[in-house]
Formats: sequence, structure tokens, C-alpha cells
Amino acid sequence: MTTRAILLAGGLGTRLHPLTQELPKPMVPVLGRPWLEHLIERLAEAGIADIVLSLRHGKDVVVEHFSSNPPRGVRLRYAVEPLPLGTGGAIRFAAGAVAGDDGPFLVFNADVVQTFDTRGLLAFHRQRRAHVTIALVEVEDPSAYGAVELDAEGRVLRFVEKPRPGETTSRLVNAGIYVFEPEVLRWIPPGREVSVERETFPALVAAGLKVYGCACQGYWKDIGTRQRYLELHRDVLAGRCPLPVPGTSARPGVWLSEGVTVPPSAQLVPPVVLGAGTAVEEGARLGPWVVTGAGCRIGAGAQVSEAVLWDRAQVGARVVLRRSVLGFGTRVGGGVVEEALIAAEGR
Repeated sequence: MTTRAILLAGGLGTRLHPLTQELPKPMVPVLGRPWLEHLIERLAEAGIADIVLSLRHGKDVVVEHFSSNPPRGVRLRYAVEPLPLGTGGAIRFAAGAVAGDDGPFLVFNADVVQTFDTRGLLAFHRQRRAHVTIALVEVEDPSAYGAVELDAEGRVLRFVEKPRPGETTSRLVNAGIYVFEPEVLRWIPPGREVSVERETFPALVAAGLKVYGCACQGYWKDIGTRQRYLELHRDVLAGRCPLPVPGTSARPGVWLSEGVTVPPSAQLVPPVVLGAGTAVEEGARLGPWVVTGAGCRIGAGAQVSEAVLWDRAQVGARVVLRRSVLGFGTRVGGGVVEEALIAAEGR
């Protein structure tokens, strides 16, 4: 039986504006490629061959990208929400694209970067004959998320939304990945906005359905802010997140793709990743913790550190750029000092 997955990829990503003004958050580049592309590849490797993308904001960007870059070994379909439906409504609407299929299906909040064992999560679900299984991750402070309390067998007892100190001992939070049995869909009202986290799951627990939580091991990060987006790249380059680094290792901590030019007077301070065709001019200093996309330009004497530059971004001569993200084709003019900048000019 083919295992199916619904990827919720239609969110606005407002905390990453202006980068996500037209670009859906799951499509932001991670190491030069859309995170959604990484995710679909990982699912294909885990044997998930039937994927439905739930879209709304920036839908044309997603469809255009995967029409030009179809993933191998995956049947990809689209479900475009006619109006904002929330997580629950989006799941029910997207499930219509696979109507008639039997067996459990996976749901992913596609703007969360994670490296969990998908096969293990499915096995957990089947062993317990659950109606719903929620992937959980342990965090230091659950107050920003909402804790999930389990019994000894992993069955969900209750959800504690943004707990106050002493309100719960659980540090397990919803990781945004679920396994659903098809019959659970009838608990989600059609045609309106529904939060699966705040409405559907508590209702299922209250009704006595078998809702389980599976504490997952692996990397997990919501990349919805500039700081966390930069942290993700730092984690990859430090080996804490096992995503592939593009290019060829020129020396420890320095990866260069085809067509990169770096003059002898420029400095690359590891870790640094330079995308295809990136040109570095005389006396520039890049690093540490710098990732560029394809076709970027770094001006003479510029200093760039703790930054991610998307394709075709340009840093002018003598610019000092730190802890920043530059969108597609964005240019920072010569001689300025920019810290904690997030900027976009268009694709």
C-alpha cells in the first residue's frame, strides 16, 4: 500500500516579510534550495510516494517550481484552498485530492525543518492502532508552544496551551507532524477555518478516541524568524542538522560550487558556502557562517559574516553586513554598515 502525505504549504510567513511577501515560507532557500524540495526528497527516501501540497499564499511559485523541477519517484498533486481554512480545514480539503484511498496518511507543517524518522512514526501509529498520532519534540521551555501530557503508553491525556510555570511537568510539544486515519476527517467541519491543534485534537481526546504522542529524535526548528533561519544554516554547517551541503569542499569548512571566483586577496573564514557563479572581489572578507546562493556578488573590501544571501544578491564595495538575510536579487549599496537586516527586492 502506498503511504500518502499532505504537506501544509500555504501559510503567509509574516515574520519573514519582506522575503515571504510573495514566496511561501516552505519555499525559502535552505543551502540554496527551497526547503520544500529538501522535504519532498527526504519523504521519497522514506518511501512516501504520493504527496499532496496544500497551497494558498504563493501557490503559483510552488507549482511553477515543481513543474520545472519534478521530484523523482513521487506523485505530486496540488490542493489550492479557496479561502483560508486553518490547519484542520486545509487537511480536510487536501484529503479530497486522495479521496477513496485507504489507510493512514501523514501530515506535515511544511515550514518546519526536521529530520525525524518517518518510518518509525508510522510504525508507532500502527502498533498502537491509533486514530491520530502526533509527533512530539522535547524543548527546554514549552511555554511558547503548548505542552502535551501522555500516559505511560504514549496516549495523550491533555494539551496545556502555553503553560505557566508549574502548570505541567511535560516538556513535549507538538512538532507539526501527524499520522491520521481517514475516519478522523469527519471530525473536521468542512468549508471553514479549523485549527487541528486547538479544536480537533482536544475534541478527539475528549471523545475517547485513540490519540497518541510519539516523542521523536532528530533535528527540529521552525524557521519563521530571521534569527531562527540563520540558526538553521549555522546548525547545518556545524553538523547539528544533517542536510547536504552543496559544492565541493575546497578545505575544511569551505564549500565552493562551480564557477566561483575568489581572488588571492580575499579571505574566506570558515564555515563558508559559496553558490555557483558567485564572484568575490579583491580584499573582501566572508565568514564565518556565510551561505550564498547562485550568482551572488561580493564587492571589494566588503565584510560579510553570519549571513545568508539568496540567488543573485549583491553586496557593494566596503559594505559591512552581519546577521542578515538578503533575498533574490537584493543589492546593498557601497560603504554602509548593516546589522540584522532582512531585505528583498524581487526574484
